[in-house]
Amino acid sequence: MRRVTAKFVPRLLTAEQKDDCVSTCTDLRDRAQNDPNFMSSVITGGECWVYRYDPETKQMSSQWSTSSSPRLKKAQQVKFSMKNMLIAFFDIEELVYHEFVPTGQTVNKEFYKTVLQCLRDAVRRDCPEKWRSGNWILHHDNAPAHRAVTTNEFLAKHNIPSLPQPPYSPDLAPCDFLFTQLKKTM
Repeated sequence: MRRVTAKFVPRLLTAEQKDDCVSTCTDLRDRAQNDPNFMSSVITGGECWVYRYDPETKQMSSQWSTSSSPRLKKAQQVKFSMKNMLIAFFDIEELVYHEFVPTGQTVNKEFYKTVLQCLRDAVRRDCPEKWRSGNWILHHDNAPAHRAVTTNEFLAKHNIPSLPQPPYSPDLAPCDFLFTQLKKTM
């Protein structure tokens, strides 16, 4: 016998949540297989923390000194000087809309509703073919602001269909992958 520790998982799902996840994923797979334009009609969005880092170069920290003066010392800089939350929406081809959340602002249902209004305006302005056909579907995760009653009322009022997102399902959140790739290049 040997002693083993339990594997850490973010969330233990109930049988009902697992069944819901399987049925939602099956429905999405069937829609993608039966409709060749399904993936191009999806506009997905999410939030991410973006850190600003302004490193000082060697040239910027250099100073004139004589050969007898002691060597300059420089402390290691902090990883970031400021952070902002970025809300971004994109489709299969491009970034449709993005917005930085103002410092001190919480992404609540009222703020998210204004973001959705701006997204709707961006689709009208930048994706006229999707706007004219009405053939776009919103996909976002299960954050409280995304699932609020006022958010759902706004989506229903403006006839914006929304894809279901099973609880605690990071596999269906392409924003997580996108933001990881963006952060590498930033």
